[in-house]
Amino acid sequence: MTDIVPQLLHWYDTEQRDLPWRRPEVPAWQILVSEFMLQQTPVARVEPIWRDWVARWPTPSATAAAGAAEVLRAWGKLGYPRRAKRLHECAHVIATQYDDEVPSDVDTLLTLPGVGAYTARAIACFAYRQRVPVVDTNVRRVVTRVALGHADAPARATDLENVAALLPDDDTAPTFSVALMEFGAIVCTARSPKCGRCPLSFCAWRSDGYPAATTPARRVQRYAGTDRQVRGKLMEVLRDNTSPVTRAELDVVWLTDTAQRDRALDSLLVDGLVEQTADGRFALAGEGD
Repeated sequence: MTDIVPQLLHWYDTEQRDLPWRRPEVPAWQILVSEFMLQQTPVARVEPIWRDWVARWPTPSATAAAGAAEVLRAWGKLGYPRRAKRLHECAHVIATQYDDEVPSDVDTLLTLPGVGAYTARAIACFAYRQRVPVVDTNVRRVVTRVALGHADAPARATDLENVAALLPDDDTAPTFSVALMEFGAIVCTARSPKCGRCPLSFCAWRSDGYPAATTPARRVQRYAGTDRQVRGKLMEVLRDNTSPVTRAELDVVWLTDTAQRDRALDSLLVDGLVEQTADGRFALAGEGD
């Protein structure tokens, strides 16, 4: 398994995608913004919004100074707008408690709003070049196939240990972590892996004849007709209006199931993404005064 390090590093050196947040001059805050945006969202959708975002708000303090409605509007159609709210809260904490500098250690990062186990390690690794295991679904799949010989596997308690055991002991460890992730994203994919393009001289899954997965296939989340779609339609109306709108203006976006529409609107209010004015109209958070 030791050969995987030079082989993947060489592959990454020639095959990596040119993603703007990976460039060496990008500061930790802007890398953190990319990690928030990339959660459950394809790179192609994130890149233009990330570019506009960091040009407008390059630092935590700049982001914190923006109004909540500005942030939600800039988030656009990335989906899961609670991430934007948490990112705004995270900016406030970093600006006020950490002198506008993103913390570098995993334990402190874990205390920030919206930062979970994966994101904390990703920032420590990608922004601060620390030798820490970073495990997402792509990394887990690569390690499961190459080292264990299985097609795929659910998250396990030993994932961090398995990945940590593969990390080189020198300053190439952070690059190797990115390479693992990239390899899983564009070659060793969940569906139709491109094994003919694999640069690795050994893969346990390949050696065993590509045994099929023994765990149930993950169900693809549908979007059409879900509460999430209705929430998105309601948010779109509010993003397109800089002043509060009437209930009637919101009702027309979803006429097929009024109970579902009401439930979606209530959830946006509970999440603090939408506010209701004293006269009964609705606006993005911060615009309902």
